[in-house]
Amino acid sequence: MAENPYSSLPDHRFWRKAVTSLPPFALDPIIRTPFKISPQDKVATGGSCFAQEIALGLQASGFHYYLAEQPPAGMSADEALRRNYSMYSCRYGNLYTTVQLLQLIERAYGRFTPQLDHWNRPEDGRFVDPFRPRIEPDGYATVDEMRADRERHLAAVRHMLETMDVFVFTFGHTETWRHKPDGAILQLAPGVAGGVWDPSVYEFYNMTVSEVVRDFMAAVDRIREVNPKVRIVLSVSPVGIIATYEDRHVIESNCAVKAILRAAADEVVRARPNIAYLPSYDLATVSPNVPMFYREDTRRINPYGVDRAMRVFFDHFTDRRKEQDAVKAVKIDVAAEAESNSRVVCDEEAIESA
Repeated sequence: MAENPYSSLPDHRFWRKAVTSLPPFALDPIIRTPFKISPQDKVATGGSCFAQEIALGLQASGFHYYLAEQPPAGMSADEALRRNYSMYSCRYGNLYTTVQLLQLIERAYGRFTPQLDHWNRPEDGRFVDPFRPRIEPDGYATVDEMRADRERHLAAVRHMLETMDVFVFTFGHTETWRHKPDGAILQLAPGVAGGVWDPSVYEFYNMTVSEVVRDFMAAVDRIREVNPKVRIVLSVSPVGIIATYEDRHVIESNCAVKAILRAAADEVVRARPNIAYLPSYDLATVSPNVPMFYREDTRRINPYGVDRAMRVFFDHFTDRRKEQDAVKAVKIDVAAEAESNSRVVCDEEAIESA
């Protein structure tokens, strides 16, 4: 056979050799990573609900999962868990979109103060923060109480950004809701977990690839202004969207959302140093793995899928030989945690119960 550009390429470049000829449990999309994570590195997490699985894996592994926003002194562990003090490194809840992350950073440093200050919950009249309406399960008795907690939260966000060594962020969505007067991005649509739906005040918006890239790159640049050495691990959530506001089938919207996010992730990794891609989405959605990775609802990832994704993470982003025991701990503890479905909170699930 005549020589051609593909003649001398390694096996991992070919589907037949790298996918078809391997058993599903041996599939591993990562070839190299630009950096390693040590057990001493402060690893912070954020993003969509799949990022919580990574947080659980880090906590179970003996690595330094960075909790920058600590519960008040004297609060019991159970109460701290109920009030979402360990969901992410700070109590921001799910950051579904890159613009939501960017605006959080801008708010933390006083560069953006949204006109929207608070919402009421219709069921009990208590106050909630419009930008994380489910973070405090009991709500707040007064607006001043809510504002004080917000200031503590934003101070913790600043501390996290300035002192973390690694930031693991998961792209989750492109569909979002925003406050019309100033473009402030909401975590959930008004009326789902507080507030009142008013189309003259709020609007739906669906982000493009270029907007996802633009806002995440801006967020990275803001972070590196205060923490130049931070390393970033980026992933795309393999969890399907729960609903779409676009006038089309949810299957079509889900495909569009994930394609946009995956394309954006590829652009971001190419554009900046020390940003690595964790292919959890790619691993979960490759055809041999789909039947084994997803729960019965066909949307969420099951314990086996979580374990496989975390094994790939630890195999490549850490020193596998030194951390062998830690990886074994992940297999046991993360699987048990996921099986019980106890603490992975997807705020958008409130859509179905609103």
